[in-house]
Amino acid sequence: MSTTNSSSQTATLLIEVFTEELPPKSLRRLGDAFSEGIFAALKNAGLTTASSQAIGFATPRRLAVQISHILDQAPDYPVREKLLPTSIAFDAEGKATAPLLKKLAALGFADVDLSTLEKSGEGKNEALYLNAIAKGAALVQSVQTTLEQTLHKLPIAKMMHYQVLQKDGQLADVQFARPVHRIIALHGDHSLNISSLGIDAGNLTEGHRFLAPGNVTITHADQYESALEAKAKVIPSFNKRRALIESALLKAAGDDLVLMPESLLDEVTALVEWPAIYECHFDQEFLEVPQECLILTMQTNQKYFALTDKQGKLCNRFLIVSNIETHNPNAIISGNERVVRPRLSDARFFFRQDQKRSLASRVADLGKVVYHNQLGNQLDRTKRVQGIATEIAKKLNADEKLANRAAEIAKTDLLTDMVGEFPELQGIMGRYYAIHDGENVEVAAACSEHYMPRFAGDSLPQTQIGTILAIADKLETLVGIWGVGLAPTGDKDPYALRRHALGVCRLLLEKNLSLSLPELIALARAQFPQKEVQEKARAADIYEFIIDRMRAYLRDQSVAGNPFTSAEIDAVLSQEPAQINDIIERLTAVREFNALAEAAQLAAANKRISNILKKTTTAIPAACSKKLLQIPAEATLHQALEAITPALTIAYEKRQFVELLKTLVALSAPIDQFFADVMVMDPNLELRDNRLALLQQLHQKMNLVADLGKLA
Repeated sequence: MSTTNSSSQTATLLIEVFTEELPPKSLRRLGDAFSEGIFAALKNAGLTTASSQAIGFATPRRLAVQISHILDQAPDYPVREKLLPTSIAFDAEGKATAPLLKKLAALGFADVDLSTLEKSGEGKNEALYLNAIAKGAALVQSVQTTLEQTLHKLPIAKMMHYQVLQKDGQLADVQFARPVHRIIALHGDHSLNISSLGIDAGNLTEGHRFLAPGNVTITHADQYESALEAKAKVIPSFNKRRALIESALLKAAGDDLVLMPESLLDEVTALVEWPAIYECHFDQEFLEVPQECLILTMQTNQKYFALTDKQGKLCNRFLIVSNIETHNPNAIISGNERVVRPRLSDARFFFRQDQKRSLASRVADLGKVVYHNQLGNQLDRTKRVQGIATEIAKKLNADEKLANRAAEIAKTDLLTDMVGEFPELQGIMGRYYAIHDGENVEVAAACSEHYMPRFAGDSLPQTQIGTILAIADKLETLVGIWGVGLAPTGDKDPYALRRHALGVCRLLLEKNLSLSLPELIALARAQFPQKEVQEKARAADIYEFIIDRMRAYLRDQSVAGNPFTSAEIDAVLSQEPAQINDIIERLTAVREFNALAEAAQLAAANKRISNILKKTTTAIPAACSKKLLQIPAEATLHQALEAITPALTIAYEKRQFVELLKTLVALSAPIDQFFADVMVMDPNLELRDNRLALLQQLHQKMNLVADLGKLA
């Protein structure tokens, strides 16, 4: 283990890049990537110590990192490097060849004593090795390289190209997220002589654009954060600013609730350096507009924080996060109130205009909206969803007319002005407009609920019609998009088919719907007359895709806090269940079965039976003949199986899976005796086939709940 050079000293390293306003939506990611990249590179160079810790900073106009206990010179370290085969390294006279000298020079050991080089190996495999002590990296050179490489690797969506005036009077072309004005590189109180993006590093930064304009000198790397807060009116830590904003919003909200989406908090934090919270109001008359519209326009367009009462009803006051702290904020408040009014007026206008036409009157217009060039328009799609939804309703003894009506108007809000302005409101506005039109309550709810679940962990529909339409809509998308050759590949899933498949799984399972998944897939496929879709959207492929999503979903489920194991999940899903609403019950039963003393023996026997049946190439009789049971052990097994079959049947029909698996314990001893006394593959073909038939019957009964062999 190498040690620090005796002359090396440690101090805190500070690097700051001061810029024009950075993209707010990516500031947090940029800040993390900057600090992590710098630290990782210096650690790789051997300049960190066991005590080194990095603190990242990110404000609208700066990216910075402060790393403690950084060496000014990395420790020397031993090097063992394979050079060349000796036949190439030396000529016939034993002198070093040009390739060897070039190799040594490239490694930085041009002056090495050739007699110290090691020969290893024999004959043609003999090679020359360098054993030396390499000089540890110097801090200045490492920081120079590290900064350039880190800036180049930052996750910047779009670069800005600009020019920088050099000391020699020439203009240099530079590219970065935003123009860079200053760079700080301090090791303790010592400035490092580096440059990047056309800027020489120093110890100057700039304060808040309005509250503390001008330069701020950072005399020591340890004083960076305190100096900015005290002298520059800047809170450089992104996380600290965010926490202050969140705390101040909660305090200003008082008895009301403040709506603080994570993305909005991050974006607002990225817009201010010295946050101040102010309360504003809008006219109460705007509350006639659905509050989702008002909330969305405030959050999306203005970056405001809406307030609701404890019942979730929107208030006509809202909170803003300003970058200016003042004792007289009247101008700021009135300015923001003036700005938001036209936005809310637009929302009210869209809402009133949309209500002049019923959703039903817009159905025909769906024919003008292309869904997919191979799948037709939105009206074509609507008719397919209607066909699926109506059949599902019939299977569930639900109201077919309501299901058909919900499917007919569910997508019509896509044609409204409000959804055109705010696509995020699709479904939500459909519900409001359906209620206004006097549609059935469940039909109106389905207009919104059919999009559920929108993401992992999202709520499920509350109504039966909403649930039916959600399943129909997702199945139509899965089959249609799969059928035009756009099945997910790798990380690419532009039509969110994985999310749709998971949604189908959750709806069937969590709503406990006794619907056959293969039948649902066949129903969806039947709605597409296109031959190409039928060929590409193979039912088996889609079933397997959905079951794979179920597999991923089940890995996050548990019993009494213990997650299901891969073996348990595989045991249940390998049976390719048609109905998946009882899978959790099956897994729970398998878990209890596995705890029994006889479980391991039964699982091993089941696996053995599976292997025997798989190797059988001839047809196995459908039933076992008692007349051909010659050995007592096989007769005993047959008798034991017949004895428990009624109990197994009743337990299966009642979904009493735990009782069913426990009943199998009675077969443990007869199965052991069977394999001890009976030769299944008897030369007598009649006896052999009869024993295979017995094993096949046994296998079927043992695997009613799950493939127990997967537990072995």
